[in-house]
Amino acid sequence: MASPPPAPPSPTPSGGALRAPAMTDVAQLAGVSHQTVSRVINKHPSVTATTRTRVLAAIEELGYRRNSAARTLVTGKSQTLGVVTLNSTLYGPASTLYGIEQAALESQYFVTVASLRSTDRPAVGHAIGRLVDQGVEGVVVIAPLDSLAQALASLPHGLPVVAVEGDAAADIDVVTVDQHAGAQAATQHLLDLGHATVWHVSGPSDWLEAQQRTTGWRATLERAGVEVPPPLRGDWSARSGFETGRVLASMPDVTAVFVANDSMAVGVLRAFHERGRDVPGDVSVVGFDDVPEAAYFSPPLTTIRQDFGEVGRRSLALLVDQIESGARAAQRHVVEATLIVRDSTGPASRGSTASPKRNPQHKPPTKARPH
Repeated sequence: MASPPPAPPSPTPSGGALRAPAMTDVAQLAGVSHQTVSRVINKHPSVTATTRTRVLAAIEELGYRRNSAARTLVTGKSQTLGVVTLNSTLYGPASTLYGIEQAALESQYFVTVASLRSTDRPAVGHAIGRLVDQGVEGVVVIAPLDSLAQALASLPHGLPVVAVEGDAAADIDVVTVDQHAGAQAATQHLLDLGHATVWHVSGPSDWLEAQQRTTGWRATLERAGVEVPPPLRGDWSARSGFETGRVLASMPDVTAVFVANDSMAVGVLRAFHERGRDVPGDVSVVGFDDVPEAAYFSPPLTTIRQDFGEVGRRSLALLVDQIESGARAAQRHVVEATLIVRDSTGPASRGSTASPKRNPQHKPPTKARPH
C-alpha cells in the first residue's frame, strides 16, 4: 500500500520559511484580534498593559516586522525620512548622519540617504528629487559648506526640510552646534593658562564650521586685547595638520595652538614631537570634535566636544513637527559645545612666555563663563 502524501507545509512561520510572519500570526499566537495587534504596534492608549505585553512577546517570538509598503497604502505615510549628505568619511558629517539615524530608529522612522558627489544647486536638487520619488515624508540636509547652504534657498516650499550646520538665511529650520562659542572656550582656556596669545590652524575657507571657529578664536583674542596671529589654513586632514605644525614648531615664540579639528591636531602633535617641542611643557594644543581616539592621543588631547546625538534628536523632532503641522518655522536651534580638558594643555612655561602684546584701545577682559 502506498504511503499517504506528506502534509502540505504549514503557512505559519513555525512550518518553515515559506513566508514572513504576518500580523494574523501574531494575533493567533497572542490570542487577540489583528486590530489589537495593530493598536499595540501603533502605540494606541486603549490597550491594557497585560495585552500589550502578550502581543509584544508574540512579535518577539515570531520575529514579526511591519510591512512598510502596506502601511503606506493604508495611512498615506511612509514613515521614511531622507538625508542628503556629503560623500565623505569626515568625522563631523559621518557622526551627524549616525546621530540622525539613531534618533529616527528610536522614533520608528526609516532613513534613506542620498550622498552628494557635487555640492552645487542642481546636484542638491537632484538628490532631493530622488528621495521624494522614494516617498520620503521630509528631508534633513547636512549642509556644512557655503555651496550647500546656498542650494537650500531653492528647495520645494511644500517639502518639510531641516538643515544641519546650514545657513540661517534660508527659509528653513537649522540645527547647529555652537561652533563660535566652542572656539571661544578653547581659546579662552589657553589664555587662562597664561599664554600670551593663541595661534590657529583653521579648516577650509568654504566650510561654515571653519569660518565660525575662526571667528570665535579671533573674537576672543581681540576681546582680551592680545595679538592676533595670522591663521594657518588646513584641509581637515592629519597631513595638513602636520604640515602647518612643522611651521609652528619652528617658531620658538609659539606656546599655544587651537586646531580646528582633532584630525589636524594629531598632525600638529606629531610635528611638535619631531621638532623636540614638548606638549604641554613647551606648547599647549587644543582640538575640536572630541573624536573617540582623542583620549588616546599622545598626549591625550584637550578638545571641544560636539553632541551629535543631540543634533540628531533635535533635527528629527523639528522635521516631524513640520510633517505634522505642514509649516516651516525657519528658526536656528543651537546645541552647546563642551570643553574637554586633558593632558595636551598646561600653564605657559616661564622660559617661553612673552608678555602679552595688548592693544591699548582694549580694556582688560572679563573672564569668560566656562562651557
